[in-house]
Amino acid sequence: MKFTEEHEWLRVEDDGVVIGITEHATEQLGDIVFVELPEVGTTVTKDEEIVVIESVKAASDILAPIDGEIIEVNEALAANPALANEDAIGAGWFVKIEPSDASQMDDYMDEATYKAFIA
Repeated sequence: MKFTEEHEWLRVEDDGVVIGITEHATEQLGDIVFVELPEVGTTVTKDEEIVVIESVKAASDILAPIDGEIIEVNEALAANPALANEDAIGAGWFVKIEPSDASQMDDYMDEATYKAFIA
């Protein structure tokens, strides 16, 4: 897994890169009450807004950490936004992107570096 300074995580799977937010991010946001996901098939550019999150504390945007195409969204999260709080690194993922340049992931932190970053 890789981690961004914006508290997103990226996990490579067979057909793409799954993206979500870290437990640290969910703790900062508080209870997530609404998630707006992009359409499957949308082409995204790194640092472009792809997901809108509303919590009891704030509204936040998830930015695309890599260029590519949205190939899957977590419909369960749209129906139950609290999944992001309950299982941030598992069932609470947001989107899966087919990267156009997988080397962009090299710019991000590994787990040990991320843990030091948030310490």
